[in-house]
Amino acid sequence: MSNIIAIVGRPNVGKSTLFNRLVERRDAIIDNTSGVTRDRHYGKSQWTGKFFTVIDTGGYVVGSEDNFEGEIRAQVKLAMEEADVLLFVVDVDAGLTGLDKDFANVVRQSEKPVFVVVNKADNNERRAYVGEFYEMGFKEIHPVSAISGSGTGDLLDAVVSHFPEEEEDVASDLPRICVVGRPNAGKSSFVNLLLGEERSIVTDVAGTTRDSINAHYNVFGKDFILTDTAGLRRKAKVKENIEFYSVMRAVRAIENSDVCIVMIDATRGLESQDLSIISLAQNNRKGILIMVNKWDLMEKETNTARDYEKEIKTKLGGNEYIPVLFTSVLTKQRVFKAIEIAVQVNENKNRKVPTSKLNDVLLKAIERTPPPSHRGHHIKIKYITQLPTHSPVFAFFCNHPTHIKESYTRFLINKIREHFEFEGIPLKIVYRKK
Repeated sequence: MSNIIAIVGRPNVGKSTLFNRLVERRDAIIDNTSGVTRDRHYGKSQWTGKFFTVIDTGGYVVGSEDNFEGEIRAQVKLAMEEADVLLFVVDVDAGLTGLDKDFANVVRQSEKPVFVVVNKADNNERRAYVGEFYEMGFKEIHPVSAISGSGTGDLLDAVVSHFPEEEEDVASDLPRICVVGRPNAGKSSFVNLLLGEERSIVTDVAGTTRDSINAHYNVFGKDFILTDTAGLRRKAKVKENIEFYSVMRAVRAIENSDVCIVMIDATRGLESQDLSIISLAQNNRKGILIMVNKWDLMEKETNTARDYEKEIKTKLGGNEYIPVLFTSVLTKQRVFKAIEIAVQVNENKNRKVPTSKLNDVLLKAIERTPPPSHRGHHIKIKYITQLPTHSPVFAFFCNHPTHIKESYTRFLINKIREHFEFEGIPLKIVYRKK
């Protein structure tokens, strides 16, 4: 079960600085997958062995009291619904402002644990002013300095103590396939068609689905859990926040899944919101299939599908490993093919390549194209093995593990893909000293 911490507060109090402190300080952070947009507002972290996602709501707020009723209130409401813990950031230099008090009234409606983070309290003189924030009525007041990290350890100790206990999942051994994507792309219609029943309410209003819906599903002789992720309630005058809503809804479903079917609307193409969702799936090392729905609405020419897929791969930064399937839920075109591919992607995710095969194939490729030398030192890769991880990670043992360039790592990953079936799966290489 993934835990979510949402950082909320009025503009210019240091929310993004705190976000960066929490996710980067702990080596948490998400792999930088080449060529894929990574939204800076979502990061993974861990503290005392407990893993969590940190979401920074700050970047979506313009910064005036006039838009409090719009962007800020809408974001906090969603954060209160989706997060396990709220970090309410205030600024000790500015003191307790009217906007802080208004904000506190909204946050107080939540039944979630709320921690008031008094930022910029980096010396005794400033910490002396922390007391005024108790006026808002919250018990947990933590003085910190997001820039230096002072106080963040005590804050995180308190935060992780409020994480819900892990629940035993009776179906935990079954693979989980989740359907994610922008609102109104057709996710619920797709799941309903597969299940043969109106398991989710389907309308043409974006964001009808409010909660993730899990269903036991059997196809091709295989059992798995199918998850229709919660959508988005589009709100007036908060257009800038549409991505925040949808992605926040998808976070938990992605982290608890094995394979993500990312559904996009053919008439709209691959947009930044889709890239954020794909990036989340990649960073969490999940299997991915891009399902282009509503293909029946597109005017076709000879190479329409080929050109459309090429455009998608360009936006993905050349990540050819993600399969793209053109479907129409309305006409049932290739709908079951999507599940067939998703099941295959899950098998790829669990694939274990024998060490002998890895070395036979890859050492020959390395001999033909050795890694570039570093300052006159020849880098020699001696041995390769796949590590016993939930998604494929390969260890390359060599004499200078810190000097292998990223371009050569991409070469090695391409060689692994060339010889072994890992379609739809992000691969990772680590280098170890031989």
